[in-house]
Amino acid sequence: MSDSAALHASETARVEPQAHVEVQGITRVYPPVAGNPAVHALGPLDLTLRQGEFFSVVGPSGCGKSTLLDVVAGLAAPSEGTVRFEGKPVAGQVPEGIGVVFQEDASFPWLTVYDNVAFGLRRQGVNRGDLAARVDYAVEFMGLKDFARAYPAQLSGGMRQRVCIARTLVLKPRLLLLDEPFGALDQQTRLLMGDEVLRLWRETGATIMLITHALDEAAMLSDRVGVMSSRPGRFIEVLETGWPRERDSRIVSEEAFGRITSRLWSLLREESLAAIGGRGAKA
Repeated sequence: MSDSAALHASETARVEPQAHVEVQGITRVYPPVAGNPAVHALGPLDLTLRQGEFFSVVGPSGCGKSTLLDVVAGLAAPSEGTVRFEGKPVAGQVPEGIGVVFQEDASFPWLTVYDNVAFGLRRQGVNRGDLAARVDYAVEFMGLKDFARAYPAQLSGGMRQRVCIARTLVLKPRLLLLDEPFGALDQQTRLLMGDEVLRLWRETGATIMLITHALDEAAMLSDRVGVMSSRPGRFIEVLETGWPRERDSRIVSEEAFGRITSRLWSLLREESLAAIGGRGAKA
């Protein structure tokens, strides 16, 4: 085989990551309410999430980050445009295979940790043996085995978020959407929870989209970070971090981490200044 033929064979043998989520031309406009004008919250915006990647979204407050997550999840319909998950349109409800974790503590205070995690499986009618095996795995995976019979009020904020993640994990989502799940936690706990999410991501192979206001969190966790403009939110840059898949919070001490967070801050600072009328201000 010639060198050129070998090169061609090598190129065609490469398999690019499949598109797991395709967002095309979406906008979200909230209609007038009580005499207030309509609000153009989002878009037009395009986004492709690759199979198995970790993608984070950052942007100024009110830019439509959470609105984007709601549209991708099927919790809100776009005013225009389409969203497809695994090739199928997302419309009207959260599709099977998508899990969502919000910032607010969504654990049920009247249920134990075990019963919180089992809640979704019981609603699905999963048989007792399979349910027990899956709940036991999720509880142990998230470091909650010793607290399985405890109630949420007996746990720290970080541990309650572990319960919410375990309750989603047990449903085996192929796409995990996280809406600032660690926003109420202190810096140290957030870094440790980030390590747990990275471990979950590697072991499950799920695609993850994280909405966050914390630039260090986005820089540490992500394969790519999408930076959004002020409202109406659009992507002004998508930054590749270049991190290896086997990573953890120790990368915050690396020089590249500082460069990534600096770039993110530079973009967001200019966008935020523009949004408040300081477009001429420079760093």
